[in-house]
Amino acid sequence: MSYKVAKDGADAAKRQFQTFEDLEVYQVAREFRKAMYAVTRQLPDFEKYDLASQVRRAAVSLTNNIAEGHGRFHYPDQIRFILHSRGSLEELVDDLNVCLDEKYLGSDEVAKLKERSRGVLILINGYLRHLRSQSSSVRESDDSYSESADQFDDLSL
Repeated sequence: MSYKVAKDGADAAKRQFQTFEDLEVYQVAREFRKAMYAVTRQLPDFEKYDLASQVRRAAVSLTNNIAEGHGRFHYPDQIRFILHSRGSLEELVDDLNVCLDEKYLGSDEVAKLKERSRGVLILINGYLRHLRSQSSSVRESDDSYSESADQFDDLSL
């Protein structure tokens, strides 16, 4: 889960809550989302309701799914949302291909944005590996886990 273990000697088991905004994957994805929004401002007017709208939706989905996944208690739910985020990132790469094919952006600009997208993809895949490793260490069929998980279902932070 997204907790940092405090290392203050006396209370090493004390945990501090981490928000989705603290995740490096979210921070880098947010910067990429901003870059893709900037792309939409460069598109021709006739693309305002088509490609530009699609790019904005996918860019928002990229970061929204990271945030929503972080808010889920169970690792499989978190993983599902991160996979949606990765899908939105890949959709944005295809949108960059459209911009290149239609000559809305230069090849250098598209190449730089694709390189940034690869950085986001690396972080998403690393976060997925982390979530999957945590998920495999928790056995949902284990009765003790099921009972302890139930106590958190009614908690609100």
